Amino acid sequence: MRYVKQFGIILLISFLGEVLHALLPLPVPASIYGIVLLFLCLQTGLLKVSAIRETSRFLIAIMPMLFLPAAVGLIESWDVLQPVWVPYLVITVASTFVVMVCAGRVTQRVIRRGRKGKEEACD
Repeated sequence: MRYVKQFGIILLISFLGEVLHALLPLPVPASIYGIVLLFLCLQTGLLKVSAIRETSRFLIAIMPMLFLPAAVGLIESWDVLQPVWVPYLVITVASTFVVMVCAGRVTQRVIRRGRKGKEEACD
């Protein structure tokens, strides 16, 4: 029963993301609204991590299985994708590289800022 409750909480937050997506005229996917709502609930203490821990671990564990329908959809659409797969591949590789570089730079800055804060606290 605990898993059903935890999954219900996650579904409720996802549903609220869908509602925000329908109400706000911004080009933001509903899943992003949902993850931001989940983050805010966890940060403000409105929701404790223990309230969704087991179910979230399960969902992360089966995440590769959740990509299968999308992969099958791509295979089904191969006739449409065949003429443009090279540009899609180049864009995907380039954007992945840019995201990795940006994420690395941000992580380095956060780590440096954290070390600087610790050094100032020790002085």
